[in-house]
Amino acid sequence: MIDQWFKSDLQDIYKQHTIAVFIDESGDAEFLLKIFGAEYTIQQANTELDELHIKYLIEKVQPSNERFLIYTRSKKDALKFIREYCETCGCLEIRYLQNYIKDKVHQILNLNINLPKEELIAAAKVSVGKDRTYWMDLSHKGATEIFDLNKELLPFVHDPDTYSEEKYDAQLRETFYRKVNELLGQDYLSKPAPTLAGEVVKAMLDGLAAGCCNKTLESIYKGWLDSVSYRGSFNGYLGSYKLSSDLDIWNVSIHHPFRQVDERWLAEVGQNISDKTNMSTTLARLRQRNQSRQAQALGICFWRDVIALLEFDPKDIAYLSAFSECVEFYKKHFCKLDTAIRNLYAEFLNKKELLEPFQELYKEHASVFLDKWFRFFRDYQETQTGALQRIIDDAGGLKTAAIVGDGVAYEIAELVAAKVKGSANLRKEAILADIPSETENNMSRIYMANGVTEAVQGNREKYLAAQNPDVSIDFIRLDEVTEEACSGQVLICTYKDIDDMGEKLQQKALKYFPETIDFFAEKISVLLASGYAKVYLITDHGFVLTGLLSEADKISVSPIGDFEKAERYIRTEIKQTDLTPALIEAEKSYKQFSYLYFAKNINPFKTPGLYGFSHGGVSPQELVTPYFCWEQSGASAASLSVSIENKGDLKDVTGELFSIKIQADKGAGDLFSRERKVYLVFFANRAQVNKSDVFTIQRNERITKEYTFDGYSEIEIQLLDAATKQQLDRAVVKQNEDRDLGGLL
Repeated sequence: MIDQWFKSDLQDIYKQHTIAVFIDESGDAEFLLKIFGAEYTIQQANTELDELHIKYLIEKVQPSNERFLIYTRSKKDALKFIREYCETCGCLEIRYLQNYIKDKVHQILNLNINLPKEELIAAAKVSVGKDRTYWMDLSHKGATEIFDLNKELLPFVHDPDTYSEEKYDAQLRETFYRKVNELLGQDYLSKPAPTLAGEVVKAMLDGLAAGCCNKTLESIYKGWLDSVSYRGSFNGYLGSYKLSSDLDIWNVSIHHPFRQVDERWLAEVGQNISDKTNMSTTLARLRQRNQSRQAQALGICFWRDVIALLEFDPKDIAYLSAFSECVEFYKKHFCKLDTAIRNLYAEFLNKKELLEPFQELYKEHASVFLDKWFRFFRDYQETQTGALQRIIDDAGGLKTAAIVGDGVAYEIAELVAAKVKGSANLRKEAILADIPSETENNMSRIYMANGVTEAVQGNREKYLAAQNPDVSIDFIRLDEVTEEACSGQVLICTYKDIDDMGEKLQQKALKYFPETIDFFAEKISVLLASGYAKVYLITDHGFVLTGLLSEADKISVSPIGDFEKAERYIRTEIKQTDLTPALIEAEKSYKQFSYLYFAKNINPFKTPGLYGFSHGGVSPQELVTPYFCWEQSGASAASLSVSIENKGDLKDVTGELFSIKIQADKGAGDLFSRERKVYLVFFANRAQVNKSDVFTIQRNERITKEYTFDGYSEIEIQLLDAATKQQLDRAVVKQNEDRDLGGLL
């Protein structure tokens, strides 16, 4: 605020003169010259020669509207050549800056400020650009208000040298350093800025480790992790910090940044995982840690998965009395444990001592649930055959897209659904996959309703297209989806990354799953935004993970006769009568084999291949697959109905030009059916070749648009809503090959 006072004093001179002399005997007020920029021509006169030169410059440009400010540290009586300007124009004389400050605060704000000279001058420098509340706080709270350490410390520790040099002059810098030392509770010693910044961060981390961090330092810490600009410097400090060897880990702040403390917590929780008495207290602390924004910012997110395993209560499994109830229980409850253990495998697969107790707990829960699952498994009936045909039949004339994933487990689909953007209504159902749950078999069931197992994807697509000759179907890869909708009424998108990565990389692929989940969610959002009224997510099968696997976990069986053994199923030519352990049997012909056998758990059969990510078995993780449908809300039903009126004429057009007549109905008379913004999209050979501008049609209005064939003999036209991209109508324009020859024949 001192800048405002100083400018006001000078303005009193400049009201009548173009020259002012600023006498600063102590030199403490020189910083005020920086507030003017190019507003005045500033000249410094510290010697007689300077004075003479300034007088020459001023006289040379006179008369002129240019305003001069002459700054000098000489006393008025000692001035020679510019003394006359003091008398004839005006002079602002500040002998002692601290007195000038006190007088102004008292005169203008009616406040008394009692601070030592250095602190008062520092306060004045900091007050530049601030309002009266700054001085009021300073009057009431004292020197601690000179610097707002909550704002100043973070940029200082981020880049100590640059911040100190650019922000403060030497005097202000020393005062700032003194305040920082006061905060740290230590005496002031002159030291390099990086050294002091390191002491600040050490005090911060020491406080977090001890669970008693200074409030200001804790505030800086939280702001640091939230900051986009400063976040990068934190890891460097953290990496060089060493925790005390005798640290009490349960006294550490819940928002601490030390991953090693989290892992020590995890180890103790694992060691005491059976201690139900004390677990409730531990869980309360873990929930706090899981909710910490600082932990999340540092990528420490595994506590939600640990909590899911610890909080799961298996007693409700006892009440399951039918296979359908087991399926619903898996969807609503148990699949969350699959997510949790998958995340923990991704995080700690190379740290056996940390992972093992939680894997054992997961297997205990899984064993209880699978006992019920297989007790009622006789009622299992696959619902996968003809899945895409059902989607096509249910399209009801609306543009519909179906994503056919490979290995998208139900728990993965739940995570995808949570990230899909938009206001579409989501219906979550499940399909029970056919057995064995492997790609060739299950993809055949999805595409083909005739029971044939087809190894070639292109042949599956040809079969589906042949079964629906009156429906235009596009087949593309999911990564080819863009904001522009394809021409067909139905779009089938395939995506195989999960299964491909799992089979090639096994459990090493787990770290890539979050990216895949984001990719699915993004593409579903794009499809909904590009005009598809319904978007489905289905898959061929799920998967199981073996995690930490010992030889004892591998199921060793010796079938008789010709057989083929995979990790999760066995095909045999003849019926097996004496297999140990007891397996699930199913009759199903494939090549020369007639029978299938499956384990009643999630462990793999002993095979020569790799272990980790597998499918083909009959666990709920492999068989319960997503049948999710996002459907645009019915709000558009209240909108004005618009259609292409002359479809019949467009089927036989003579010449190069054709007209499209677009008709709006009478509407309901409400606000939503008064008008509608629409546009046309043109396709030839299933590729977009043109698009009209957006135009508005009023109720009961007809609009005619003219276009040319541009070398295409047949064009499909789609009429779309401009806001939602919903397809309102479509028509095919065909050019009559028998040209109008004007009676020449």
